[in-house]
Amino acid sequence: MRQQPRAASWRLYLATAPRVVSRVRAFFCNASIRRVRKLQPAGGVGPGGGLHPRPAVDAAKNQSRISHTADGFTHNSQYLTDPYTFSHITHGILLYGLLRLIAPGLPPGLRAVLAIAAESVWEVTENTDLVIQRYRATTISLNYYGDSVMNSMGDIVACVAGFVLAWRLPTRVTVIGVILLEAGLVLWIRDSLFLNILMLVHPLAAIRRWQTGA
Repeated sequence: MRQQPRAASWRLYLATAPRVVSRVRAFFCNASIRRVRKLQPAGGVGPGGGLHPRPAVDAAKNQSRISHTADGFTHNSQYLTDPYTFSHITHGILLYGLLRLIAPGLPPGLRAVLAIAAESVWEVTENTDLVIQRYRATTISLNYYGDSVMNSMGDIVACVAGFVLAWRLPTRVTVIGVILLEAGLVLWIRDSLFLNILMLVHPLAAIRRWQTGA
């Protein structure tokens, strides 16, 4: 049987990626309104007794903003990028290493599609009520109500960027890059991918007090 050229295989694999992203986007579109209505109050009492908008609604009114870089957490996960976008670059690097380890015979294009699928599954899981409530109960993300559709797409793009960097750069460089990303996030927002996973799986009161500045 005649084999397809490698370039053609790359195009075939990557052509399936938009379908995966499209299905994830459809999931979020259908679930986001139900999730916000369920988890968020209709409005809170602001200064002077007035009502203030909910974080997700406020973000929806400011779609011209594509990033959120403040060290507060009210609008994280609502815009295209935020400080946690860098942790999704690390996702891509780690997924590249994992897939290279367990499936070394697969071409890079197919591994990229699998990485996108894995990241998409995580985005769906992260936005379930169970995980959202876990984030709010055990991590620094007290005002987390789930990712917006735009933020989820940005996270997936960041994961792809990390995957490509890990594929093209020497292993030593990517390892140093992950360490710098984690250290930078710790210094910037007192959180990182490692701390996030730790606090989800096994919360530590000392770390929580340090993160909140208590």
